[in-house]
Amino acid sequence: MTAPRTECQKRMAGLIEELWRLERDLVSDGFDQALARVARELPMRVHQAASGAEAWTWLVPPKWSCQEAYVERMNGERILDRRQHPLHCASYGAPFEGIVSRDVLKAHLTTSKLQPEAIPYAWKHYRDDWGLSCTRSFFDSLTDDAYRVVIRTRHEPGFLKVGEAVVPGSGEEEFVLCAHLDHPAMVNDDLSGVVVGLEVMRSLLKRPRGRFTYRLLLTPETIGSVVWLSQNESLIPRIRGGLFLEMLGTDCPHSLAKSFQGQTRADQCLLAVLQERDPQAWVGPFRKVICNDERQFNAPGVRVPMLSLSRVFHPDTGKWPYPEYHSSLDTPDIISWEKLEESVEMVLAMIDRLERDRYPVNLFKGEVFCTRYNLFVDFYEDPEAHRALFDTLFRIDGSSSIQEIAQACGLPFKQVARILDKLEEKGLVRFSDTPVSPPTGISENEIALKRG
Repeated sequence: MTAPRTECQKRMAGLIEELWRLERDLVSDGFDQALARVARELPMRVHQAASGAEAWTWLVPPKWSCQEAYVERMNGERILDRRQHPLHCASYGAPFEGIVSRDVLKAHLTTSKLQPEAIPYAWKHYRDDWGLSCTRSFFDSLTDDAYRVVIRTRHEPGFLKVGEAVVPGSGEEEFVLCAHLDHPAMVNDDLSGVVVGLEVMRSLLKRPRGRFTYRLLLTPETIGSVVWLSQNESLIPRIRGGLFLEMLGTDCPHSLAKSFQGQTRADQCLLAVLQERDPQAWVGPFRKVICNDERQFNAPGVRVPMLSLSRVFHPDTGKWPYPEYHSSLDTPDIISWEKLEESVEMVLAMIDRLERDRYPVNLFKGEVFCTRYNLFVDFYEDPEAHRALFDTLFRIDGSSSIQEIAQACGLPFKQVARILDKLEEKGLVRFSDTPVSPPTGISENEIALKRG
C-alpha cells in the first residue's frame, strides 16, 4: 500500500482509519457510531426503522451486541478469545455457554478457503444459532475431546439506520448511489464504496445544479435498502437509475454488473464511460459480478435499473472476488488510494454522461441542406467526418438519445455531441430530457433502422 498523496486520497484514508475497527453490525452501536461520524462529512438525513417492523416481506432485525466470546480447554486455558479480534464471534450469533465435544465445536467454527490463516467473517443473521471463526491452523489443532464455550451476546430492540445525502437537481428525475456501511473490522468491503460515494457527492455539491437529483444511501447491507425503498415508494417512479459502489480499493481493473433489464439508458451511458476510461474493465450481467443491494432496486415491484461498480477479479481467475474478502486481512494495508480516487473520477464521468445524454429532436424535415448552414463536410477531404455528420443526421427524430445515436453509429459520444451542438446553434435541433415520439406514419423500415 502506498501512502495517500492527494487531498482526496488523504480524506478517504483518514475516514477509513477512524471507522474500520468499529463493530459495524446491521443494527448496532458500532454502526450508529460510524454513521454519526460519516454524517459530519456531508449534510445527511438519517432514516430509522424499529426492530420487528415490516419492510415489505422483510422484518427489521434486533440490535445485536457481543460482550465476550471465548473457547477454553477443560483445564481453563483460554485458546480463542474475541478480545483478540471481533471476527472470532459470528455476527448476530446466539448466546451459548456449555461444554461441547470436539466435533460439535468444529461444526460451529468457520474457516476461510481463500486465506486459511485469516479469521473469516461469519454471520447468523435471521438464524437462532451460535458460531465462532478461526484460522485453519487453529481448527486443525483441536485434538481434545471436549472444550468449554462461552458466548455472551444480546439481541434487543433497536433502530436500523440509513444515511441519505442529497444533491438536488433542476428536474424531477433522480439517480441513486449506494454503499453499505456495515461489516465489522473490514475495509474494502465496503468502506471503500462509502468513501468513494462521499467524495462523489462532495464534488457534486460544488458544481452548478444538474438535471438529476442525486442521492447517496449508506445502509446496512440488504435490509437497509429494503427499508429505505419501502419508506420512499413515492420516489421510485422518479429514479432513472443507480449505481452500487463496492470493493473499489484493490488494484484490479473496474468491473461493472449491469441492471436486471440490461439495456436501459443508465446501462448504456455507464457502460460506455467504463469502456472509454478503463479498457481493461470487465462487464457481467445482473448478479454475475457482485451481488449486493442493487438486487433490491432491480427487484420485482421496484425495477430501478441499478448497476454495480467494483474492482474484483474475474471468476475465471480463481481469485474472485479478491483474496482478502470477508476476512481479518481486509485492512487498510490492501487499499490502493490511487485506485480509489480513480473510481471517484470514474463515477463522476458516468454522471457527466447521464447529465449530457439527452434526446435530440429534429426541427427540420428531409435531409438538411448542410451547405446553407455552413455544416457541410466534403467526403473527399474528410470521409470520416462526412460519414459521422450524415450518420448522425439521419437518426435525429426525438426517439434516440445522444448515447444511443453514438452507439448505433459506432462513433464517440463527444463527436456526436459536438455535431448536435452545432445543429442546435443553427436552430435545426432542440433537446428533450425524455423521448419524443417521431411523426406518425413512420415506416417499418425506419423502425427497423432505429432498433438495429
